[in-house]
Amino acid sequence: MSTQYEIHERIFRFVIRGLKVVRFLPKTVEFKIIVDQYVRALTSVGANDNEADGVTSKKDFIHTYSIVRKELKETRYWLRVIAELSSDLKLRLQGLLQENEELIKIISSIIVSAAR
Repeated sequence: MSTQYEIHERIFRFVIRGLKVVRFLPKTVEFKIIVDQYVRALTSVGANDNEADGVTSKKDFIHTYSIVRKELKETRYWLRVIAELSSDLKLRLQGLLQENEELIKIISSIIVSAAR
């Protein structure tokens, strides 16, 4: 399996795992807003990763993966908010937060390598 395919699959799995979290969140007014923001950022990670796979220039590739990194950082923020507000989910979210951090590092590395 190529490294390029692996990152796409890893991001896809991260997005799916992240979306499954929503099923366990309270249906309160504040969580409705948080979930909306979280889902938008999370799904943008996967969508922009797929878009980057089809760009035609190095500049577009770097730009699109910069968006992936930005959306991963926003996703991290919302995951942290959810973890703090849902003590029963906090422990379960640690693995997802760890994967989020690893993906940020990998995407950052991809951006640096592409810019050379």
